[in-house]
Amino acid sequence: MSSRESILESIKKHTKAKHEMPSLEIINPLTYADNIQAFCDMEKIVGGTAHVLKQGEDIDQVIKTYFPDAKRIGSVLPFIKCATYNPNEVEKVQDLNGTDVAVVQGKIGVAENAAVWVSQELETYKAIYFIAEALVVLVDRNEIKTNMHEAYAWLEKHDYKFGAFISGPSKTADIEQALVFGAHGARQVLVILT
Repeated sequence: MSSRESILESIKKHTKAKHEMPSLEIINPLTYADNIQAFCDMEKIVGGTAHVLKQGEDIDQVIKTYFPDAKRIGSVLPFIKCATYNPNEVEKVQDLNGTDVAVVQGKIGVAENAAVWVSQELETYKAIYFIAEALVVLVDRNEIKTNMHEAYAWLEKHDYKFGAFISGPSKTADIEQALVFGAHGARQVLVILT
């Protein structure tokens, strides 16, 4: 018996209290009168920007308006015409460095915390979500879930290779309690609700 197994066996032997799994039923679920407005308000609170696409509004023009100085825009989405390159066509992941703006498709948004679920279905390199200076995430406005409980219920029904919830720009205050943007991902996040 290994030392690990010995320790675990000793813990089991000397643990007298048994606890049942708590109920995961949500008694008073968080709700909003308007999930889209709640998402937009929360996106601002977490440091990002939300833009609700109006009828007839051009996504490319919206991206150019928010990021007028962007030179290197990467997207695998064929309908994003302002993209200057396709991230799937680079030779190695390091070639994504220097991306000013990455435009990706989000699957669902969460009004509770402005998190957006992105999953690696189209992109070859998941680094594109984190290496770009700015991230533009497109989300269907009809796919805004109220809270994380609804989001996880949705996830249980879908398969994915890699996925992550992204809520606003990357930020940390670990170093001398000074807020730093872009330490682990994009410095700016724009969510466009289509």
